[in-house]
Amino acid sequence: MILDEIGEMSLGTRLRMLSETVMKDAKELYALYDVELKPKWFPVFYSLSHIPGGKSITSIANEIKHSHPSVIKIVKEMAKAGLVVEKKDDKDGRKNNIHLTTKGREVAVKIEHQYLDVGNAIKDALAQTRHNLWKAMQEFEYLLEQQSLYERVVAQRKTRETASVSIVEYHPKYKEAFKKLNEEWITRYFKLEAADLKAIDHPQENIIDKGGAILVAIEGHAVLGVCALLKMEDRPKVYELAKMAVSPAAQGKGIGRLLGEAIIDKARQLDADIVYLESNTKLKPAISLYEKLGFKKVAGHPTPYERANIQMELVL
Repeated sequence: MILDEIGEMSLGTRLRMLSETVMKDAKELYALYDVELKPKWFPVFYSLSHIPGGKSITSIANEIKHSHPSVIKIVKEMAKAGLVVEKKDDKDGRKNNIHLTTKGREVAVKIEHQYLDVGNAIKDALAQTRHNLWKAMQEFEYLLEQQSLYERVVAQRKTRETASVSIVEYHPKYKEAFKKLNEEWITRYFKLEAADLKAIDHPQENIIDKGGAILVAIEGHAVLGVCALLKMEDRPKVYELAKMAVSPAAQGKGIGRLLGEAIIDKARQLDADIVYLESNTKLKPAISLYEKLGFKKVAGHPTPYERANIQMELVL
């Protein structure tokens, strides 16, 4: 079977096929028990039949994890079949609730034996498996709530694309790239200031020789990104993360995160207690990265940069 060859990538297709198989049997089971329901109505019907009183469309949608329009469509079909009716809420006349009709309540009584037999049949089938599908689905749904499949694929892509990237210590041969990458991003959003020129024109003298460091992300001979760590003269054991820049051709590949993690490790090696940074809230991707790295917003420190409107710190 081709899906076995494809493996886990065919998860969505396999689940759809399984769903179609179960739904086919479900139609026949409703007929077997003489229950006038369609399989797709079941979650809404069950929600209405197991708690007294009516429910709003929003309440039903939240309970069964369906979209609002989907529930509206199902309710209309069930109303046409005479199973539900819409009524004004007793306490709030502006709100409508969905109730089972007399016919709907009769179906709710009749279906109880079907619930019992179907439930036992499924439990018996699951007991014959090595891996309990129901428990596995609950676990997998929880994991996807924490991080969607899309987000997981993006993370895997970044891991693959950065596997060949190395983070190395600064060497004078990277001076031109350090300056170019920083000029590029700063002038794209702001203007170069005196503090910028001091650092990017003379990185050895103004950063490294003063107790700081510069890390460079490279792939082969190409420089993909840079990041500096400046020793703060007025704050002992505090270093400033600065001059982080990623080549436009490498953006979106996780280079910034690699540099950020590496520069924090470097700060620990230098016995830092705090890593400090200044940025601008216009740079939303950068702020998001800093937050993911554990930085928290602070205020009150003097800054040489006109563009800086947010300050953050990471306590090591």
